[in-house]
Amino acid sequence: MKVLVTGVAGFIGYHLAKRLLAEGIEVYGIDNLNDYYDVTLKKDRLAQLQPQAKFTFEWLDLANRDRILELFPEQSFDYVINLAAQAGVRYSLENPFAYVDSNMSGFVNLLEGCRQTQVKHLVFASSSSVYGVNTKVPFAVTDNVDHPISLYAASKKANELIAHVYSHLYNLPATGLRFFTVYGPWGRPDMAYFKFVKAIQEGKAIDIYNFGKMKRDFTYVDDVVEGVVRVMHKPPQSPVNPSGNHPEVAPSSAPYKLYNIGNNNPVELMTFIEVIEQALGKTVEKNFLPLQPGDVLSTYADVDELMKDVGFKPSTTIEEGIHRFVRWYQNYYL
Repeated sequence: MKVLVTGVAGFIGYHLAKRLLAEGIEVYGIDNLNDYYDVTLKKDRLAQLQPQAKFTFEWLDLANRDRILELFPEQSFDYVINLAAQAGVRYSLENPFAYVDSNMSGFVNLLEGCRQTQVKHLVFASSSSVYGVNTKVPFAVTDNVDHPISLYAASKKANELIAHVYSHLYNLPATGLRFFTVYGPWGRPDMAYFKFVKAIQEGKAIDIYNFGKMKRDFTYVDDVVEGVVRVMHKPPQSPVNPSGNHPEVAPSSAPYKLYNIGNNNPVELMTFIEVIEQALGKTVEKNFLPLQPGDVLSTYADVDELMKDVGFKPSTTIEEGIHRFVRWYQNYYL
C-alpha cells in the first residue's frame, strides 16, 4: 500500500506519516516548506521521518500543476491524504492570495490527479472554522455552513464543495475531516497554546482575546491521527437512500462523507490557560483584549457520525495533552 501525504512536514502530516510508517505502510510525502512559521521546525519533523526506508519526500507545492499531474501516474498511489494548506485565520486577512493558491487551486490540482489515476480514497482536511457564526451546538456535519467569517474558513468550505463535485462526477471516494483546534508535541508556533507556553517560559505577558470569554474543543494530535487512519481505511460508498437520516440535507448519490474530529468537550479559554500554568508551575501576566476579526466565540464537535461509522471518538484530556506538549517543548527548545 502506498499513501500520498501532502503537507507531510506540517504538524498533523508529520504525526500521520509517523503512524503510517510504524504500521509498515509506504508513505510518499510532499510539502513546499513555506515560511508561514519557522521552517527549522518543519525540517526537524522531516528529519524524524527521512531515515525510514518506506518514506520518500519531495519538495513540491500543490500549486505546481504540471508536477502534480506527473506525480500521480508515476507513483500510483492507493490513498491520498491532503493535509497541505495555507493555515491560520488571522493571516488570511493579511495574505488572501496564499489561501487561493494553496487551498483552492492546489486542491483542484490534487483532485485531478486523484480522478485521473482512480485512487481508492481521498481524505482531506477541512476545519471547524467552516461553522462560522453558527450558534447551535454541538456543531454537526448536517448543519448549514453558509456563513464563514474568514477567507481560511471559506477556502475549506470550498474544498468540501469541490471534492463533492469530483466525487459525484467521477465516482471518486472522498472524505472531508473538520478538525477542531488540534494541539500537541511538534505543534504549530502560531497556535495560541504554543504562544502561551513560550511566553510563560520567557516570563512575558500573554494576549487573551475577547477578554477570555471563548471556548474551544481542543483535540490532541494522536486522537486526530487515529481518526484519520480509521477513516482512510473506510472509503464512503454511494448511499442507497441518498437522503439518509437527515432529510434536511440535500440528497447526494456520491461516495462522499464529512466528519467532525473534535474532543466533544469544549473548554473555557481561561481554564485552558490555568492548565498550562499548572503544567509549567508558573503563572503569567494577562493582557485582556477585544475579539479579533475572523475569530469565533466557541467550537464544539458533534462526533456521532464518526462514532457510528468508524467506532472512535477523541478522548485525550486537556491535562494529559498539555503535559505531553510542555514536556516536548522543554526538551526541544530548552
